[in-house]
Formats: sequence, structure tokens, C-alpha cells
Amino acid sequence: MSELPHKADGNGAPCVVEVDNLVKRYGDVLALDHLNLRIGQGEVFGLLGPNGCGKTTAMNCILQLLTYDKGDIRLFGEKMSPVRYDLKRRIGVVPQQVAVFDELTVAENVDCFCALYVNDKDARREMVDEAIEFVGLEDYRRMRPKKLSGGLLRRLNIACGIAHRPELIFFDEPTVAVDPQSRNSILGGILRLRDEGATVVYTSHYMEEVEQICSRIMIMDGGRILAQGTNDQLKRMISVGEKIVVELPGVSDSRGKAAASTVRELPSVIESVFADGEIRVSCEASEHNLMDVLGALGAARVRVGRVYSDPPTLNDVFLEITGRELRD
Repeated sequence: MSELPHKADGNGAPCVVEVDNLVKRYGDVLALDHLNLRIGQGEVFGLLGPNGCGKTTAMNCILQLLTYDKGDIRLFGEKMSPVRYDLKRRIGVVPQQVAVFDELTVAENVDCFCALYVNDKDARREMVDEAIEFVGLEDYRRMRPKKLSGGLLRRLNIACGIAHRPELIFFDEPTVAVDPQSRNSILGGILRLRDEGATVVYTSHYMEEVEQICSRIMIMDGGRILAQGTNDQLKRMISVGEKIVVELPGVSDSRGKAAASTVRELPSVIESVFADGEIRVSCEASEHNLMDVLGALGAARVRVGRVYSDPPTLNDVFLEITGRELRD
């Protein structure tokens, strides 16, 4: 294994991916605008952004599948180039679109992709068995892809991408349109890969997945990084600190709107709306939001039912930072 670089990510881990001032243009369109990126060894790094934001372009440039106008890319501490096959053998890619051969069985597909990196048949046989077991396809070894469900196809796609035991793995929306059981299996598998020493770059439009498995997250748009950090660090960057929902059973529409107006006057409240028999409140970060809201409702002399209080989500972060929702 090549020596890891001395540079480190923000958490002190040696960098597996280093990108400096990466620029990519498609004619007059600036797809990547001086992108800088550090991904530490053993991270699950979330790469987020709306369609067209530049994340796929960034990944393809890092993998040297695209040429770029300017910048420097280093993987495992060494300069990356289209002919650095020694570095490419240490990388795995699980694309968004399932890429397998319908004419081959599950085992034959995994072996075919593994053979691109490993010539030794005996070693490859062990790797194929390990990858199939890892994704839970032992009972489907002799089946062809057309016989598999969507979730099992996704698992096969992953097995093909990790069979050669890569140290750096790119997952591009691997859970699109899969059932909850397969999704949990895929996410659990990614965490096991991390525990076994792999570094993972993960893209998804499912915010709850990113919150669940990613150690650091980057949000980009227009080819630029808008924000990056841990889940907690990102949440501290936005104004919304808490969401509170209070049910007001039996309260008339006029009284409910008046109560919401009273709550809206609290200094930490961003928004307060009455609808469908409940008040929905968005607050800035504060230790006493819930008590303040309940106090205001008590002063308004309305009967309070069930109360829900939730911290900000990663989706809240995305909405505030980008000003728009993720769209598939």
C-alpha cells in the first residue's frame, strides 16, 4: 500500500481524497467552480446537492472519467491520472444505474467485475464468495439478474463494486427505489465496510440515510461548496433550532389563529401557524423554546393536547442553505 499523505481532514485522519481548485467547464457552463475537498481515511462522506449541482461531475473527475480544465487531484497521497491503474485498483464504484450482465448468473457477474482487478482465480473465487455473502445473496448465486427483485439487484450491484476489496468506494444513490429491508441491509453493509477500514463517498437524495451513516457531509450547488461539516455542525449553521407542534383539541379556528399570533410574538419564534387543529412552530436555537411556547398558550387560555418537539433535520439544513428542495 502506498504511503498516505501528511495532510489530514478536519478530524485529523489522513486524507484519502484531496482535491484542490478543481475547475470543469462544459462550454460556457461552469460545472465545478474551484472545488476543494478533503476526505479522511475511514470516513463515510456524504456528498449532497440537487440534480445538476456538480456532484456527479466531481466524482467523475476524481475517478479520471472526465477531463477537467484546472486543478489537482490526489488519492492515497499520490497524484491521480487516467493511467494510474495502480490507484484505480484500490477504488470501487457502485453506480446509480444497475450495471450487470443479464446473461450471467449472480456469481458470474461478481466474478466478471472482480476479474477486472484480480487475475488470480483462486484469490478471486474467495473474494467473490465473500462479496456475495456480504450482501446476503448466498441463496441467489445461480440466478440471473432478471429473476431478482429491485432490492436484490441493488445488492448485486454493490457486490460487483466491492468484490476486489477496494479501500475507497463511491456509492451513487445505491438505495433508489428499494424496499425498506433492502435499504437497511445496504446501509448496514456500508457501515460494515467502514468498520473494516474502507473510506466511503456517499450520494443520496434521502436525508435520513445521510444523517444515519455519514460522519461528515458536504452540500454543494452550482459547482461550489455551500457548507460542510458533521451533521451537528451543519445544523448549528441554520436559524431553525427546533420545531414544535402543539395539538389544540376543540379550539375554534379563530381562537387557534389568535393563539398562534401570540406565540409568534416570542423572541425566538421564527414562524407560528395554526392549521388542522394544531399550532406548528419553528424556533431559533434556545434552551427554553418549549416552555416559552407552552407559557404563551397558557396565557392565551387555550387547552393544550399532545405536544411534539423535534430538533432540526438535515433536510432543514438543505432547504435553508440552498433555498430549494432536493428533487429526484
